[in-house]
Amino acid sequence: MNRAFHRILIANRGEIAVRLIRAARELGLETIAVHADVDRAALHVLEADRAVSIGPAPAAESYLSIPAVLEAARASGAEAIHPGYGFLSENADFAQGVIDAGLVWIGPPPEAMRLLGDKLGAKALATKLGIPTVPGDDSERDRVDRSAEPKDQEKADAALIRKAKGVGFPLLLKAVAGGGGKGMRRVDRESELPEAIRSARREGHAAFGDSRLLVERFVSPAHHVEIQLFADAHGHVVHLGERECSIQRRHQKIVEESPSPTIDPAVREMMADAAVTLARAAGYRSAGTCEFLLDEQGRFYFLEVNTRLQVEHPVTEMVTGMDLARMQMVEATGKDLSRGQSVVEWRGHAIECRLYAEDPERGFLPSSGPVLMFKAPEGPGVRVDSGIMAGWHVGIHYDPILAKIIVHDHTRERAVARMQRALAETVVLGLTTNLGFLQVVVRHPEFVAGRTPIDFLDRHLRDWKAHESPPGAEVLALAAMAEWERLGMIGSGSGPSVVANGGSGADGDGSSPWRQLGPFRLGERRR
Repeated sequence: MNRAFHRILIANRGEIAVRLIRAARELGLETIAVHADVDRAALHVLEADRAVSIGPAPAAESYLSIPAVLEAARASGAEAIHPGYGFLSENADFAQGVIDAGLVWIGPPPEAMRLLGDKLGAKALATKLGIPTVPGDDSERDRVDRSAEPKDQEKADAALIRKAKGVGFPLLLKAVAGGGGKGMRRVDRESELPEAIRSARREGHAAFGDSRLLVERFVSPAHHVEIQLFADAHGHVVHLGERECSIQRRHQKIVEESPSPTIDPAVREMMADAAVTLARAAGYRSAGTCEFLLDEQGRFYFLEVNTRLQVEHPVTEMVTGMDLARMQMVEATGKDLSRGQSVVEWRGHAIECRLYAEDPERGFLPSSGPVLMFKAPEGPGVRVDSGIMAGWHVGIHYDPILAKIIVHDHTRERAVARMQRALAETVVLGLTTNLGFLQVVVRHPEFVAGRTPIDFLDRHLRDWKAHESPPGAEVLALAAMAEWERLGMIGSGSGPSVVANGGSGADGDGSSPWRQLGPFRLGERRR
């Protein structure tokens, strides 16, 4: 059934909302942004044709509120909704609510989301199809009480402890409805189990409204490899290759690349076939990702399916030349994409680094504060998906991702060199970020050599500290004033946002303070 639409609501914020707005604009669609009160002047709001407020800052009262988002769609006359990633993107009830409201849902069918979005359900289907899975226990699959503190909590926890002991240590506790590392705990010994179960239940319920847990054996050393899928309503299911996503902190990825530098071609083909088989069996449509663990012997194990567009989708776009966001919007109209596997071609190598407002020296704790200046890298083969601008204040309510820096080149060696250059040219002033840490990661000899197992950071950068001596606050203030004066912004009332909206920056001026200061960190004393 063809369902054309002309007005699309983006039910998200930050860099992914900006990315989707731009894709929609290229299709000639009118775009509608939604925003919490604190985001009324955010970049995604400025980029959209229209914007609708959906509530106060807490996500539960705005971006996670199904009634608020659906009311915004009704009030704005939206004809379709794209959820982006995070927030409501994997909520099958939201997808069904969009469809029931007579709108076009840009994503997988709710039935497929329920089946594959539930880790236990997806694992059961994989097992039925003969796809290898990580050994573990899924006895909580049918537990009805999914509250943060089940009425039979003591009994449920005791049963889970018995099952976990049977799996063996080390192990992973995972929220059944989880994703993005939320509700996940590594447990190395039996004495850690009770507290790990309680905290994983609380976090899983807070993030997904579901406190059920599954237990999996911890496989190490291993690589986290995922297959990008795309399917339409006419039975076409293709894979767009794999992504290596093993460099992680707190079970969340910070560096991704495609193709994987470690996977064997025969294993790649088997893994891709397994992903396509699973998607086809579930009646899947739109973009999705099938995640696997790959051990040192080349054996792979199914982990989960992400029923949405992934944060790291740009690396696949760079090596295939396909626009996944655009494809989702076109597929949602019911169009036959007619993309057989034979038309998919891969060229070169792509790497993505996630720029976060966080402090690697303090356990990657999120940071907040003003963005005094943001200078993105430029040049051939460099792409930046960003949700910030100079003058913006990064708060505490949402995921701290600021931007994604993506590079592409003919070979991995050249792509690594390009990423090293891109990160060296990136400037973020005003709050603590992981930029310096990323610069060290991509220059590490083991990364350059392509040896990046999941424990890469623990093995090589566990005790990393920034060694540079930062300038004082007075120096930074004078430097900012000098730059703004050079650009003619002092006294004009335009402020630093001019730089974010097309000001010439310091690129052409060798005397600019941004070219003279070198690397530094704000808020730190000189060492």
